[in-house]
Amino acid sequence: MERIDKILASQNFGSRKQVHKLLKGKSVLINGIVCIDSSQKADPEKDIIEINGEKLVFKKHLYIMMNKPAGVLSASKDKKEKTVIDLLPEMLKRQGLFVAGRLDKDTEGLMIITDDGDFAHRIMSPNKKVYKKYFAKLDKPVTEETKKKFEQGIVFKDGTECLPAKIEICEDGKSAYVSICEGKFHQVKKMFLCCGLKVEYLKRISIGKLELDNLLDPGQSRELEDCEKQQMFFV
Repeated sequence: MERIDKILASQNFGSRKQVHKLLKGKSVLINGIVCIDSSQKADPEKDIIEINGEKLVFKKHLYIMMNKPAGVLSASKDKKEKTVIDLLPEMLKRQGLFVAGRLDKDTEGLMIITDDGDFAHRIMSPNKKVYKKYFAKLDKPVTEETKKKFEQGIVFKDGTECLPAKIEICEDGKSAYVSICEGKFHQVKKMFLCCGLKVEYLKRISIGKLELDNLLDPGQSRELEDCEKQQMFFV
């Protein structure tokens, strides 16, 4: 049981102040009875809650796929620069959303935004072995020696050790698909730098078996289907 104002605020019906206005305007019904008391409690998964005649479809958590564009921060908020949360349509915005697995500002591609901490931990924890696959364009050809180093596990100059990574060299020789199951700061770029290569373009294309929806233009997003949420944990 939760307070009705908290329930409505969590479902994107506005701030607590805006929700209180809805209640005072007799726009909210609980099991057919008008509710004007913001402290009244209800079970959002069992009680019938209506707002302006529309039945509330309660979602405890949101799971969003975004095609992140370059130039946008992977953050919930920033005083100076635009974030991925700023790009969400109003219907997908709610309190508590955060990025599950950040991307560098200039990196594009698949991003998951949610308010479910346990779910995000499963995606990001190296122990869970959820591989994130990237497409990278390099300034020079990728050699078999580079591939060998990736598969053995790159060690940065500061001693930081990376887990073994999967790499597929493309036919052009100067691009590759890289899969890692961790997310160290600028990891893919630093791994290539350790091999004398500079990443000129980077895009995340999948997490587990979940691939980026190619119908999403950069900056666009949509909710994940239930089956898609599970695809991220398939090896």
